[in-house]
Amino acid sequence: MIDKTWRSAAEAVADIPDGASLAVGGFGLSGNPIALIEALLAQGTSDLSIVSNNCGVDDWGLGILLNAKRIRKMTSSYVGENKEFERQFLSGELELELTPQGTLAEKLRAGGSGIAAFYTQTGVGTQVAEGGLPRRYAEDGSIAVASPVKDVRSFGVSGTPRDYVLEEAIVTDFALVHALKGDRHGNLVFNKSARNFNPLAAMAGRVCIAQVEELVEPGELEADSIHLPGIYVHRIVEVGSDIEKRIERRTVSVAQAAAREMPEGA
Repeated sequence: MIDKTWRSAAEAVADIPDGASLAVGGFGLSGNPIALIEALLAQGTSDLSIVSNNCGVDDWGLGILLNAKRIRKMTSSYVGENKEFERQFLSGELELELTPQGTLAEKLRAGGSGIAAFYTQTGVGTQVAEGGLPRRYAEDGSIAVASPVKDVRSFGVSGTPRDYVLEEAIVTDFALVHALKGDRHGNLVFNKSARNFNPLAAMAGRVCIAQVEELVEPGELEADSIHLPGIYVHRIVEVGSDIEKRIERRTVSVAQAAAREMPEGA
């Protein structure tokens, strides 16, 4: 078996060129491959087309690449937590392919499974299927690029014929993902909600680069506990368990808030 470990995040992403397409794991700020993103920022790679559920926030996650104007296009399902994203999109600096979340997940999974396209009910009767969604604006506020009309067919899958829209799979040049543990062969284990889009992004990348908090030897991971087999992973970098993990929005109860404000010893 091949040892897929790399010494640093910088070395692992060094051959990602300008104009590359990337599938990036994460949901909100959970499971973001931040060390790989920061390495990509440091090396100056630009004109990127990125597929990810969202684009981080203004100063973290994919938002740091966006702020540096390294991203040409985003394919996402949610973009509401990033003010700079809104500014760039409305000013025509950024192209956006807005995709329903479940459809985006299946497009990535299909790409990694060798499935060229699939039909889904999601989006039937909306601009997702009928076209016309703004993808890029012109400087004057008009629509420079709009989403195309998609093929819609009727299938009697459940007995009663229903319309389904054709969605094409996604395959990218590279994938960047974060996992809790990985072994030298690339088998990965994700931690709870940080699993999110990471396995799907990994599957869709022709070259998958994984950052892991802990690197273990082959055989140390229980076979049944492996979430993503190493066949999908090409490079693996250990970043340590003390890597920064941000919380997008912290919500506490009234009682918890009051307890925090109470003087010590009261």
